[in-house]
Amino acid sequence: MTVERIDPPFIADERASLRAWLEFHRATLLWKCEGLDEAGLKARPLATSMMSLHGLVRHLAEVERNWFRIVLAGEGIDWLYGDDDHPDGDFELTAEADWTVDVAAWVSECEHSRRLEEAAPSLDVTGLRHEQPVDLRWIMVHMIEEYARHNGHADVIRELVDGTVGD
Repeated sequence: MTVERIDPPFIADERASLRAWLEFHRATLLWKCEGLDEAGLKARPLATSMMSLHGLVRHLAEVERNWFRIVLAGEGIDWLYGDDDHPDGDFELTAEADWTVDVAAWVSECEHSRRLEEAAPSLDVTGLRHEQPVDLRWIMVHMIEEYARHNGHADVIRELVDGTVGD
């Protein structure tokens, strides 16, 4: 699989810009995982961290699910990999954790997020987080920040796993 990353436009309206940056960062995460075998995807090269590329994909599936489906759309659904008593289930990979299944779950959550964002009449649409209103604009900016931060982690992990570097 070859991941295509499209640079966001230099000039765009607010929503198109937010959408383009989020798509760029989604593609970057997958690009960082491209070409690795299961051992490389599950590797935790920093002894003090639970993070792996596989775990980052699981985590970002949870983040997509939380902000778009639970917060924005108000869906009463459970977490994919953890719960309130076990909040790091996404990073805690068991022997049974399956890359194909987990990346498909992430892709599905991204697709669901896209549909919810596209259906919203404006960035002013709100959802509720801990009974506080939060607008789609804030969610989109937060998602870009979340991916950007974790893509930085993915950069370091990938370099430590096999020496591959890139923007």
